[in-house]
Amino acid sequence: MPIRNALWTVSNAPQALPEARLPSERVLEDMIVAAPRILSDEWMLIGRQERTGLGGIVDLLGIAPDGALVLIELKRDRTPREVVAQSIDYACWVEELGADDIAAIYGRFAPTRDLAADFQARFGQPLDEDTINDSHQIVIVATQLDDSSERIVSYLNKRNIAINVLCFQVFELDGQKLLSRSWLLDPVQTQVQAATAPTRGPREREPWIGEFYACFGHSEARDWDEARKFGFICAGGGSWYSNTLNLLNAGDRVWVKAPGYGFVGVGEVTGPREPITDFRVATAQGEHSALEVLHGGNYHREFIDDPVRMEYFVPVRWIHSVPLDQAVNEIGLFGNQNTVCKPTTPKWRTTVERLKERWGL
Repeated sequence: MPIRNALWTVSNAPQALPEARLPSERVLEDMIVAAPRILSDEWMLIGRQERTGLGGIVDLLGIAPDGALVLIELKRDRTPREVVAQSIDYACWVEELGADDIAAIYGRFAPTRDLAADFQARFGQPLDEDTINDSHQIVIVATQLDDSSERIVSYLNKRNIAINVLCFQVFELDGQKLLSRSWLLDPVQTQVQAATAPTRGPREREPWIGEFYACFGHSEARDWDEARKFGFICAGGGSWYSNTLNLLNAGDRVWVKAPGYGFVGVGEVTGPREPITDFRVATAQGEHSALEVLHGGNYHREFIDDPVRMEYFVPVRWIHSVPLDQAVNEIGLFGNQNTVCKPTTPKWRTTVERLKERWGL
């Protein structure tokens, strides 16, 4: 059914807020450019009204922390069939963009700014030109979502096309307009689909082998030695980083890579994702709160009251793990900036086989 919200005042006599309208969806586009977090806390805008050279103009273009591109199209007054077809047509153009093309797009969007420097400042990690635009996703922005749009997008998602709809509604309260948003599908689902799709070019795809990949960002935020000692993987700083931990369930096997070092361990998941406020670790003195025990990193303690940006943990029983100076980092091994994903490329199968050989598993 179409996405519809209702807002009510909180009082002894609750009142439903009347729904209002924006003058045009161009106003919504202007708002998103002025405050990109209206669209997502996890993306950085890099282009607007960009000509594809195929007779079309892309409304907005964003980039995710793993270098994946986000094609953002406003529905405006087009029919569902038109906007979805046009978005997929534009995605064909996005798929072919190289690092130089993307830098040029950003140069037109933000003259005098440097994409690599701004990416580093926004996400706290360098932009890898070798993996930029290895994947992409499509986001359709609409002020109303109809049954037909929902059917089309849901159909494409079932066939592993990373496409989603973000629906905005406008309400009025005391003469002021309020904006609400709702996703048609869980954004994590679209993020995972984009991350596990074949990379650009004629790449083969194969069924998932049942082994998960995890990225452990060893830094001032978290410490790999503590993860080995107390049995966990973790992520935080935003939902893009921590929500994919929900893909893991007890009994799953996960292979862990520390970016900049290499593969550092494989283990069996023993429990669900938990926030740092609830997560406990086993010590010689018994179980204690992670907040009390972990001091090798800050584990985003500054966001302890923010459920979106706080650090989240998944307990792991290590089958094999090594310190950072013994990490396996060979040419051709799989890599991805998503915290957890289910790779479906032959490179993942060969990576797992190679790690089993190296570690005698």
